[in-house]
Amino acid sequence: QVQLVESGGGLVQPGGSLRLSCAASGFTFSRYAMSWHRQAPGKEREWVATITTSGDFTNYRLSVQGRFTISRDNAKQTAYLQMNSLKPEDTAVYYCHIDTYWGQGTQVTVSS
Repeated sequence: QVQLVESGGGLVQPGGSLRLSCAASGFTFSRYAMSWHRQAPGKEREWVATITTSGDFTNYRLSVQGRFTISRDNAKQTAYLQMNSLKPEDTAVYYCHIDTYWGQGTQVTVSS
């Protein structure tokens, strides 16, 4: 069956970095664009970034542009979200999303 498993979250100080991974299985990963989303406590889930099937094109929400980088390795069926210069407002559960499928999420907490 289709599975999306996020990892790499954790507690980091402001200005720090984390790299999230999304491991996909049960389908042909390279056939789908994928995106990262996040949901902060008490807020709606919001889109963060998208990458096309080949990885040639990416798009980011304005608040993360220049700090986050989305990428993918189709051979490994894995997508990544490199997050640099993290801010407290980046604190959220981060989800990967492909087609109609969502992962379980990974918690990112930015705090001193």
